[in-house]
Amino acid sequence: MNSTPMILICDDDPVVHQSLSLYLDAEGFAHASAFDGEEALRLAEAATPPDLLLLDLMMPRLGGLEVCAKLRQTSRVPVIMLSARGEEVDRIVGLELGADDYIVKPFSPREVISRIKAVLRRTQQPREDDAPVTLRFGALEIQPERYMVTLNGESVAMTPREVELLSLLASHPGRVYPRDAILSQVWGYDYFGDTRTVDTHIKRLRQKLACENADWEIVTVYGVGYKFEAGKT
Repeated sequence: MNSTPMILICDDDPVVHQSLSLYLDAEGFAHASAFDGEEALRLAEAATPPDLLLLDLMMPRLGGLEVCAKLRQTSRVPVIMLSARGEEVDRIVGLELGADDYIVKPFSPREVISRIKAVLRRTQQPREDDAPVTLRFGALEIQPERYMVTLNGESVAMTPREVELLSLLASHPGRVYPRDAILSQVWGYDYFGDTRTVDTHIKRLRQKLACENADWEIVTVYGVGYKFEAGKT
């Protein structure tokens, strides 16, 4: 992580920029502003990109969901979506497109700062060793510290949270993780959503890791949670 993390605020409401900027300044974060989707995408893809995006769902010129989808084609920069629309479908679509978190307006700036810190702790913590652990299951390789996943020798594009979820399950094959425990260990704070968020991320992992004749799988334990099974063939 940079000594001074850069947060890009993407919202068409100047009041949001003003209130968040005050709290970011107080916490020692650098920040920049984008007031429409095209500007947000341009700044996010700059030569020196931000460390995290606060991305509003409804913006002129290019909506937040479209910005997130385009950004995920080339970047894994953490994204926290902001929206006045709290319907479950909006939250799920945002997460499926690769957002790392989702906050419904009106929100407390203190809550936003807490979420930013949690995401940055997870995604940009510097490595302290030169020999990161690699989890291997046939053609699947997971490097948790490097946030890298490969399948059949090819890199799999994943968000940091997807890698963390997969690493948690795969680090203890056969162990059943209840949804609440997954939220606590992967999200790292008292999540303001619900456990269906876990189901959404598991669905995305299964889609991205679809592989014929794999000797591993992510198994649903109905009414409880999930486990990673290896050597099933």
